[in-house]
Amino acid sequence: MEAEMKNGIHVNEDKLTKTRVVKSPVLRRILTFLMVFGPGLIVMEADNDAGAVSTYTQAGAQYGTKLLWILLILLPVTYFCQEMVVRLGIATGEGHAAMIYKRFGKWWGRFSLFDLELVNFLTLITEFAAISLALSKMGISPYLSVPVSAIGLIFLVVSGGYLRWERVTVVLCLLDAVWLVLAFMSHAGIVQVAHDTVIPGMPRGGLTTNLFFMIIAIVGTTVAPWQLFFQQSCIADKKLRFKDLPFERFDTLIGAVFTVIVAGSMMLVGNVLFQKGISYEDPAQMAGILGPILGSFAKNAVLLLMCNAAVLGTMAISLSSSWAYGEVMGWEHTLRKKFKEAPQFYCFFVGAILFAAAIVLIPNAPLQLIIVGVQVLAGLMLPSAIVFLQLLLNDKELLGEKFSNKPWNNAINWVIITILFILSAILAVQVMLPGLFS
Repeated sequence: MEAEMKNGIHVNEDKLTKTRVVKSPVLRRILTFLMVFGPGLIVMEADNDAGAVSTYTQAGAQYGTKLLWILLILLPVTYFCQEMVVRLGIATGEGHAAMIYKRFGKWWGRFSLFDLELVNFLTLITEFAAISLALSKMGISPYLSVPVSAIGLIFLVVSGGYLRWERVTVVLCLLDAVWLVLAFMSHAGIVQVAHDTVIPGMPRGGLTTNLFFMIIAIVGTTVAPWQLFFQQSCIADKKLRFKDLPFERFDTLIGAVFTVIVAGSMMLVGNVLFQKGISYEDPAQMAGILGPILGSFAKNAVLLLMCNAAVLGTMAISLSSSWAYGEVMGWEHTLRKKFKEAPQFYCFFVGAILFAAAIVLIPNAPLQLIIVGVQVLAGLMLPSAIVFLQLLLNDKELLGEKFSNKPWNNAINWVIITILFILSAILAVQVMLPGLFS
């Protein structure tokens, strides 16, 4: 029986539902944006994972505020890469892995999927290692902190449904705003910070080998291959449509700006030790050194933010793997369905989390070798992943004339791809042959 409208009430054979019409265009746009909001912020801020905390704080500790300008340059780079993903995800309603398989064949599809799964799994291990390291400094044993973190992540993803997962994750992303508080506590000079952000410059001593590779590390930390797969799958799972495109672009822009501001704040925290000439080996050790300088709040905040970064990274990276593998295998691959409705998808996610956590708990596990492997593989994979994306965005049969890349898009993107390819190749060679550039 068709529903009837009586006195503002929807009459249906099964139930009665009251409907409200939002008359204000401004309020309607705000509510629509809030419904779309999420994937852009999450994909950007989750990239400020444990590895990013280490890289950005180390950049500040070694070079002060002199490298802030790099983040300003990377802001449009990150946005343009993910904006292409937004258009592709909305146009196709499918994930990145599925599109590579369909458009480029099984060989290239398997190549990209194997690279993604391998890099993501090794990165998961480093995220759990960061959780172990940070909470150990707070007196919590890794044999407690790592399993509890793994079980908590599994519970959030498996039991919540898409909207609950997204809301909790957005809250975790916004917690990174505490880095801004720490940056304020660092008492860095506002004039100096503004100058070094807007005007590119070199630290004292010029372009040394160490500085060159720090710049490459910052670039590699800010743009990661899994981000392309994650946001497209996330958009497909959320079932966004072309009418949502302007709002999702704005969501992505907000995420890019917030992420760069947080990254800059991490550099300012590291700058505290630069000003005092103090060196350290990892962010957990840095937190201990900051305690006597900025107080116990700063020490505990850095350790907890390091854990938060690792949790965000773990969740986003493991989901990008599960979505991609589920797409290719033809499984149900959505957070909108319960475990019993998509068992293979959820089992893949749970297996990756538990296996990575277990490796971290193995005594004398080769964590440093894994970290090096992540650097090499991620560096090699990034240019090829963006090339696939660029080719897909020029497919007018897929996107139509309106949503495919324009000539100015292509000009910017090929410049970005060329630069990333060169930097990634140099980084991979440096990691494998550390004495070559000395």
